[in-house]
Amino acid sequence: MFSKSRINEPGPKTDDKAVKAPEVPPARPGTDFSSAPKPKPPASTLSSDLTITGNLKTSGDIQVEGTVEGDIRAHLLTVGDSATIKGEVVADDVVVNGRIVGRVRGLKVRLTSTARVEGDIIHKTIAIESGAHFEGSVQRQDDPLGGGSRAPLAAANPAAPAAPPPEPAKS
Repeated sequence: MFSKSRINEPGPKTDDKAVKAPEVPPARPGTDFSSAPKPKPPASTLSSDLTITGNLKTSGDIQVEGTVEGDIRAHLLTVGDSATIKGEVVADDVVVNGRIVGRVRGLKVRLTSTARVEGDIIHKTIAIESGAHFEGSVQRQDDPLGGGSRAPLAAANPAAPAAPPPEPAKS
């Protein structure tokens, strides 16, 4: 059933040319053709003792626990219980546990029971849990991330009368 290993014993001689493997050209630097997808990086976390003044932009995920005074654009934005954001938020997914003062644009927006939002929400889908505080308007759009802002009222209603021209000055 079991036999003694013959690894170290000499075997029949073979022609070196027949055993030789075909040469593969060396890979060029910067080219990676592996089929395995790269792992998704973890979310960037802004801790509760951190205050940022300025805009944040990433194609990844952000979890905010501190204070941000500026606009945020991300794939997934999670606003922690102790977090405050003063600015516009644009993300595919937005989960609000803390406070946002400004407009929120997202494909999926969720306000949890601890959320405090003061501003308009433009969304494709929205969920607002009981206990959430929200002051503003809610508007559903198929493409809320499109970045288009609302048109001025006069341009939106062409039938509205134009303002009369100013009267000439009398001398």
